[in-house]
Amino acid sequence: MIKNYLKIAFRNLWKHKAFTTINILGLCVGITASFLILLYVSFELSYDSFHSKADRIYRIVCDIKTPTEVINAGGPAWAVAPNVKQEFPEVEAFVRIAGDDDLLMRNGDIKFQQKDAMWADSAFFDVFDYKLIKGDRRTALKEPISIVFTKSTAKKYFGDKDPMGQTILITGEGFPAKVTGVMEDMPENSQIKGDVVLSMSTITQKFNASLDSQWGNYGAQAYLLLKANTNAKSLEKKFPDFLERRNGTEMKQNQMYATLFLEKLKDVYLRSTRNGSKTGNINNVYIFSVVAIFILLIACINFINLATARSAERAKEVGLRKVVGAEKSQLARQFLGESVILTLIAVILSVGLTALLLPMFNQLAGKTISSGIFSQPLYLAYLLAGAIIIGIVAGIYPAIVLSSFTPVTVLKGKFSTSMKGILLRKGLVVSQFAISIALIIGTIIVYLQMNHMRSSDLGFNKDQLLVINSGGDPAKQSFKESLRSIPGVKSTATTSSVPGGNNPGAYSEIENKQGDLQIANLDLYFVDFDFIPQLDIKMVAGRPFSRDFGTDTTQAMVLNEAAVKLFGYTKPEEAIGRRFKQWGREGKIIGVAKDFHFRSLQQQIKPLSMRIEPNGTQLITVRLNADNLSSTISSIQGNWNKAVPNRPFDYYFLDEFFDKQYRAEERFGKLFLNFAVIAIFISCLGLLGLASYSTMQRTREIGVRKVMGASVASIINLLSKDFLKLVLISFVIAAPLAGYIMYQWLKDFAFRINISWWIFGAAGIIALFIAIVTVSFQAVKAAVVNPVKSLRSE
Repeated sequence: MIKNYLKIAFRNLWKHKAFTTINILGLCVGITASFLILLYVSFELSYDSFHSKADRIYRIVCDIKTPTEVINAGGPAWAVAPNVKQEFPEVEAFVRIAGDDDLLMRNGDIKFQQKDAMWADSAFFDVFDYKLIKGDRRTALKEPISIVFTKSTAKKYFGDKDPMGQTILITGEGFPAKVTGVMEDMPENSQIKGDVVLSMSTITQKFNASLDSQWGNYGAQAYLLLKANTNAKSLEKKFPDFLERRNGTEMKQNQMYATLFLEKLKDVYLRSTRNGSKTGNINNVYIFSVVAIFILLIACINFINLATARSAERAKEVGLRKVVGAEKSQLARQFLGESVILTLIAVILSVGLTALLLPMFNQLAGKTISSGIFSQPLYLAYLLAGAIIIGIVAGIYPAIVLSSFTPVTVLKGKFSTSMKGILLRKGLVVSQFAISIALIIGTIIVYLQMNHMRSSDLGFNKDQLLVINSGGDPAKQSFKESLRSIPGVKSTATTSSVPGGNNPGAYSEIENKQGDLQIANLDLYFVDFDFIPQLDIKMVAGRPFSRDFGTDTTQAMVLNEAAVKLFGYTKPEEAIGRRFKQWGREGKIIGVAKDFHFRSLQQQIKPLSMRIEPNGTQLITVRLNADNLSSTISSIQGNWNKAVPNRPFDYYFLDEFFDKQYRAEERFGKLFLNFAVIAIFISCLGLLGLASYSTMQRTREIGVRKVMGASVASIINLLSKDFLKLVLISFVIAAPLAGYIMYQWLKDFAFRINISWWIFGAAGIIALFIAIVTVSFQAVKAAVVNPVKSLRSE
């Protein structure tokens, strides 16, 4: 019996090659796209889940309330974590982690400005499951100036030699750090990443011995490992009293009140917005999950549509088989079997296509989502199970319809497609194109938002600006002066940060409009006299720093417009001459700079202060002539090697550095576009199949109309108008739904486009054009056929 089922199934599929090809191709592409999205979504959701104690690890975060604002900090004060561990028995261990992207490391002639270093407390390897290949996880980070390398980084510094027990010089002072461990490279799905881990006791015992008792100094992330069965919310409720006991007096004195919260480790990557940024985006995960479901749904709709549309063709087959004794259940199994066979063929092809596309998909996603399709056999099992389920779900309605035909009716030739069947197919086409139109609208909005972020006026000039990291080397000033003799160098300046980079928040007291010193936490740039004019930052009041005023080096500050508004001034001019106190300096406001985007356009422009502080600047910015860039950079490097021989020549261009902030969104946009195109392609396959079948069903009618004088255009119009009506209905359904979803997505951007009416109009026109081209392909073929052949075919 099974052999007979298979024989009939394959014969039927082979007999109707065109429909079989359309179905298999649509299913194959749909399954491949959905499977790739499944890999992506699973990977994003897997961040930090490899830690065996992940359910007990929490990050401490902090809201700091000042008289001016509430600061959402990514970590508490340095003193919080060790004191929480000391006071609360619910806490098993704590780890503070401070990133360092500017650590000078030397081993003989090998020197690097290590960008992925971090400092961590001794419990780091007890709390987190980063695998140590060599060394003792309990003691590797216990002693000051201990260092643990990842395997790949150890090879970079030591080659094939055993690094254990070796020393390497760190920082500009050349402290000898002892290698106490080598670990496996950190997994891709970890939001805590680094190539080098150094002992936190180096900082707390050697560099800043009072750090563990500092309650107003913020600079590290802190993680707690709670004991089993500890209720995190209950512990969180104890923190206000704890802070009041330990730091109440200082908080009142500084008028900065901290509130501590606990974030689950697994929530940090996708859901935390601390420090004004996200490393991942849960909304993107939701969107891609919905897109995957939509693509599979479209592929299934294609199958159902084509199977039910061809029901009239198989009516006589069903009638004859029922006459000779076939039962309804047997026929249903036959048609379900055909459906499952078709999906299994599609899955086999999909596995090959996925393996082929995976390297490209990894590149598009910007990370290694999967090293290979066969490296995750469980997912292949899911794919196989999913294929069977899809085959059953997609084939169950056609099986019921086809197995329910009455033998007498169909054998007399009186069978015709029911109104219910026609309405179902129309409903499915509407659903299919509604999804496609929604994706078209989404793609247009994503593209426009990305373009808006790339083309917006940033308020400064980032073109042809080279940034060199001096690490604060004492020779930086003489090196900067030496660059003026290079022909391709237009200007130089020094600064503590550049737009797109990290800059500290500074406890500040600024005279407000009422004449009082108002406390605030301002972003701070340490600059020199040349920085503001070099970046073409406009002044809206007062003046920039000038060498003509001797007090500018110690008693002058420039604010941006956002800072001026923060202190109650309605006009920038009102802030000129007002007092300030900041980090041991006192003086007056000499100028107000026009707001510029020193952070991503996803964020509002924050209040910014700028001061002259030569010892606080480590970056040298060089404006270059666009001609002979490589030669100019080579000359700059030559000057660097003479002036700063102990440091590597570490540089980047500001425009590339600033645009890195948008890489995640650009990758999202590219992925969204590709999957939208796939969904539209599958929809077109279904529409092509239905148009082809509809044309075949009306062959005689077309012949008669042509004999009666109907033109080719009228025939095309006849065959196309019903489908175009369905597309218009799809647009009416899709437009408001897509508009609402994309409006919610745009909320993540502080500077965003407005969703204009023309976006919906453009999407509708694109959808109509695609439908017209798809349907007309078959309509034109039918319209130009000799009517004699059309009538003979009947």
